[in-house]
Amino acid sequence: MIVIKNRTTYWIHAAMIAAIYTVITMMFRPISYGMIQVRISEALTILPFLTPAAIPGLAIGCLISNIVGPFGVLDIVVGTTATTLAAIATGRMRNRKWAPMPPVLINAVLIGAMLYYLFLGSPEQAPLWSMMIWVGAGQLVACYGLGYPLLILLEKYKTQIFKV
Repeated sequence: MIVIKNRTTYWIHAAMIAAIYTVITMMFRPISYGMIQVRISEALTILPFLTPAAIPGLAIGCLISNIVGPFGVLDIVVGTTATTLAAIATGRMRNRKWAPMPPVLINAVLIGAMLYYLFLGSPEQAPLWSMMIWVGAGQLVACYGLGYPLLILLEKYKTQIFKV
């Protein structure tokens, strides 16, 4: 992991990550929310493995995305908390192969439970375990299918990309 010594650079990186996360979420809005979702922007949750600036960047990007999303305050709180916890855990990973796993597991549990609660009593309601599996599957696609190749690519260029 790169340690950023310049505060301005740190916050510029965080702001760029937040903006990219939000834009990607909005570009793929139809599949970014719901019981069965693949939030493509979650591929960026591998970035804390490379730079600590990604932690606030992902948190802010997720917060903005959930503010404009369809699930209201509950998603703003739970969704942002899930992404923030996943980013912190990813930043502490030492093995690249496992770096995408915290977002998969944390989101499967927290977002799966949140969606179960939100859809209680509706015709779309599914069992809790089913919600968690669907969210986890979407996270696997985003984090390992897209995020892991991105991580491998960015590792080659991290000193140029994340100049400090």
